[in-house]
Amino acid sequence: MEKFTKISSIATPFPRVNVDTDIIIPAKHLKSIKRTGFGQFAFESVRFDADGNRIEGNVFDGERYKGAQILIAGDNFGCGSSREHAPWAIADMGYRCIIAPTFADIFAGNCVKNGILTVELPQDAVDALVLAAEGGQVINVDLEEQVVVCGNARYEFDYNSEQKEMLMQGLDEIGQTLTAKAAISNFEARQQRMTPWLYR
Repeated sequence: MEKFTKISSIATPFPRVNVDTDIIIPAKHLKSIKRTGFGQFAFESVRFDADGNRIEGNVFDGERYKGAQILIAGDNFGCGSSREHAPWAIADMGYRCIIAPTFADIFAGNCVKNGILTVELPQDAVDALVLAAEGGQVINVDLEEQVVVCGNARYEFDYNSEQKEMLMQGLDEIGQTLTAKAAISNFEARQQRMTPWLYR
């Protein structure tokens, strides 16, 4: 998993509220357990009409926000079913950070496991960042300092310390466990000496 320390990027403004995981990645596309390839189907109902034609001017496909690594979202982003494909799709689109007033808990947890930082800020701060994004301004997100900076505006955010460490080290839960590989091996060797019958 790629480490997250800080990024500077333009942002895609998508302040719609209550965007659920079926909007992020429709259930009909959940046909693989690979983490890549879902970006082409992400936000399908926003990007394409019922006949599969690209919707003119949608924020995800125009040149205006091309290369954005930050998504500015609305309240309760990622609600609905707990599919991990949702952050896979978002990451596959190139986003490393999502800023919103609130996130669904399971979605936010899945984002951490996939190297995506979710930043919760007050609604007025998110509104200001939406305007900044629409104006093409660069937004700076620093996880170590836990701050978002855009122009003269500076917004501090709270973040779980354990999840912060995971992102900054580029470790998911399995990778985090394996950092104690030596201790695990020592325990196993000691247990085998003390209870050899378990290993026969």
